[in-house]
Amino acid sequence: MGYQVKKHLGVTLFRSGAEFRVWAPFAKSVAVATPYVAYDTSNQVAMQPEADGYWSVLIKGAEAGQTYKFLIDTGTEILHRNDPRAKAVTTSDNGDSVIVANNYKWDNDQPVNIPHERQIIYEMHIGTFNRRDPSTQGTFYDAIEKLDYLKDLGITMIELMPVTSMARSHGWGYNTNAIFSVENAYGGRHGLMEFVKACHQRGIGVILDLVYNHFIDTDLWQYDGWSENGRGGIYFYNDERGDTPWGGRPDYGRPEVRQFIIDNVVMWLKEYHIDGIRLDSTAYMRNTTGSDDARYDIDDAWTLLQAITWEAHKIRPDAIMIAEDTSSNEHITKPHNENGCGFDAQWQLNFAHAIRHKLGMNTPVIVDFCSELLHTYNNTAFKRITFSDSHDTAANGRVRLNEAATPGNPGSVIARQRTILASALTITSPGIPMMLQGQEFMQEGAFNDWQLLEWEKIERFGGIIQAHKDLIALRLNTAGVTAGLLGQSIAMFHEDDQSNIIGYHRWDQGGPSDDVLVIANFSGETHENYWIRLPIAGKWQVRFNSSWKGYSHDFHETTISECNTEIDGAAMFTLHKYTVLILSQDR
Repeated sequence: MGYQVKKHLGVTLFRSGAEFRVWAPFAKSVAVATPYVAYDTSNQVAMQPEADGYWSVLIKGAEAGQTYKFLIDTGTEILHRNDPRAKAVTTSDNGDSVIVANNYKWDNDQPVNIPHERQIIYEMHIGTFNRRDPSTQGTFYDAIEKLDYLKDLGITMIELMPVTSMARSHGWGYNTNAIFSVENAYGGRHGLMEFVKACHQRGIGVILDLVYNHFIDTDLWQYDGWSENGRGGIYFYNDERGDTPWGGRPDYGRPEVRQFIIDNVVMWLKEYHIDGIRLDSTAYMRNTTGSDDARYDIDDAWTLLQAITWEAHKIRPDAIMIAEDTSSNEHITKPHNENGCGFDAQWQLNFAHAIRHKLGMNTPVIVDFCSELLHTYNNTAFKRITFSDSHDTAANGRVRLNEAATPGNPGSVIARQRTILASALTITSPGIPMMLQGQEFMQEGAFNDWQLLEWEKIERFGGIIQAHKDLIALRLNTAGVTAGLLGQSIAMFHEDDQSNIIGYHRWDQGGPSDDVLVIANFSGETHENYWIRLPIAGKWQVRFNSSWKGYSHDFHETTISECNTEIDGAAMFTLHKYTVLILSQDR
């Protein structure tokens, strides 16, 4: 799947200077100005035309740190454009491109290789990690200070919401305006590299969220002056395919645009040592309506998605490639030899909706929890990302699960009980579990990019944090008695719709210390002397009890620590409201 139609695009540094190359097929002429000074044309150097619409020039003496811009003559005006491949810009809005040297000292850093079954993801927004000055955004350096906390929690992967240069230097990150540049407000290129290296030193991998479903109205829009139908020009579809809810859709069929996107993927994996990539809203890449209706499919996007995963896995076979896609189309995660896109996992909202629906909470989509619990892609559990909250479910008119549980009192007993229950179901279900930042210490409200994480809640909700530590330890089989949680197999053994209680069995190879039973009471009622027929006879140890007073002094601790099913295969439990029990057998 060769994709490059031209090499050495953007800026290539040499000892004697720098070579500049840009694609502007409809330009009458192109020059580069470096250092760039607005309205000063005295230092511009004409670029030479090459085949297929490229322009290049070698400027002796040009060096890292200098600003530059391309001056594109359309025949009617001179456009001052940033380099689409600029690896740094001075400011996010109307800044200048900056020449960058790839000379970061990685100090023998090696990307981490964490098997999918051992990945515990923590979704992080860098801008909210400032814990010193509420008037400024967080940076990569602020986040580095919290890595030991995340390591102790049990996190093995961090998923960064987009950190590329974005309009107005703030936001969720999905309004990127320079996909090769890292947002300066977060610490820029060097800050991200420092963050990745610090994660790797702790055995934590880094997944980067990238946006290729649309480009906002940046310098890419009508880049060299040409367009059709008043649309975006050379980087965009110039018909109805160019329309998305957020901005222009790139022209995935144009070879130069395909290379632009794939080169970007390659850069993150090679230059930044990133361990995985999440592609935002691939549904709106492959389909003009973001649906599974084949009438609106964009064939160019399907083949581009294949090319992206192909190239990524060629560079890093163990890098996890995640597609955010609401589709039930299994070709998203099918391998290339089965005409699939080749993604390792799919990220969608159904699991989170199913939990809220099961808890009797409002959700925009009604999803049956038990059906969703058993759902896989291509019969592989680890091809899906599961979570009870994310930046999507906790925003856009909605709030975090604990806020929704008891509006206005997100730290209430019920909110804490439901939070642990939701986290337990996520962590013990088949799939790759993810937590939204602050979930473990009852961060309140809705997700947004301006409310800083309230780290002082760590002290107040230390027991809730401990519950998450214990759940993750069970998932990773730290004590050697819950190996089944690392497996793919699951079966329901108890469904009581009237009492809203379920039980499911997890296993890998099966047998003592492998078989795991999860019993969850979704109701607001306590059920005493509740009998459940277990799928396997014998003595079962309670490894986790969410009603334990050690997690919160006002919880109602259940005294049961073990149960015996030798008589009639059944066991009796006291199930307090919103309680989950996790059981396994000793060796």
